[in-house]
Amino acid sequence: METRSLRTKVGEDGILKIQLPSEIANQELDIVIVFQTTEGFSHSSKTPEELGYSGKFLNEVIGSWEGEPLKRPEQLPFDEREEIQWHTS
Repeated sequence: METRSLRTKVGEDGILKIQLPSEIANQELDIVIVFQTTEGFSHSSKTPEELGYSGKFLNEVIGSWEGEPLKRPEQLPFDEREEIQWHTS
């Protein structure tokens, strides 16, 4: 099973066109579609205070780190794992 995420637009006719990779051509698929409109999810240019966050929240949570800047440690490579073998009957 493979999961793909994309943002697309439905045409005026209500038809959603999805192009899949050519290597799955001529195969039968089970497809599940979960959708959510993007209206109301635009990025806001309001300040945290305008969005309803109190000064106490901003000072205690967002601005609470005092000291040297945080640094992200070097990312280690993923472990090589043995592939799961599914037994079908």
